[in-house]
Amino acid sequence: MSGHSKWSTIKRKKGAADAKRGKIFTRLLREVTIAARIGGGDPDGNPRLRSAIQECKANNCPNDKVDRAIKKGTGELEGGALDEVTYEGYGPGGVAVLVETMTDNRNRTVGEIRHQFSKHGGNLGENGCVSYMFDLRGYFLVDSEQMDEDDFIGLALELEAEDISTDNGTFELFTAPSEFDAMREALAEREVPVLEKQLSQIPSTSVAVPDEDAPQVLRFLEAMEDLDDVQNVWANFDISEDALAAASD
Repeated sequence: MSGHSKWSTIKRKKGAADAKRGKIFTRLLREVTIAARIGGGDPDGNPRLRSAIQECKANNCPNDKVDRAIKKGTGELEGGALDEVTYEGYGPGGVAVLVETMTDNRNRTVGEIRHQFSKHGGNLGENGCVSYMFDLRGYFLVDSEQMDEDDFIGLALELEAEDISTDNGTFELFTAPSEFDAMREALAEREVPVLEKQLSQIPSTSVAVPDEDAPQVLRFLEAMEDLDDVQNVWANFDISEDALAAASD
């Protein structure tokens, strides 16, 4: 959990979301297309599509682009031939890594993924080599500067969250995947200051990374996320607060 929340913190402090808005739109729209292809174009009957559309709205993605992405998924427009492929391996320092992609060319994507693993001192592995270390869960990061810890704990109990964490002043709330949409709606209704919400691969164990190795790990993760076909990167690293502060500068 530490690596997950700390990586999110680093990206927010660096302003990555604003600097890479085009990348964000691409990632969100690909999710819309895949969701529509798998479950149909009606968000009322397709929870995954409904969630994807809501994320597009939250990030101010233009409605016409969302509509086109849905039509690509349902086959009304050409260009919806995307596949979901997850790659696994070990990054620098022995950190376990899952890389979720959406691609129209698997050969291109695996080549780019393998190159980044190799370039940063890691290794692309076989399917299943690290995925057993992660669990898919609904994840919500609540702004601890705008909410009291006791109030957060009370809210989590009220909403029957599966688990919470308040380590290092970070408020994290976890749900079963099937409860993600309901929790998101409940938090929105109560105007809870949520900084991040996503179905996430949460590591069950973590690898402590020495301060001197932390920059290499973070450069690797950032380079992997910058690839056009990459949707999400999950890793089980844990770094110190000092290394986190240095990386966030």
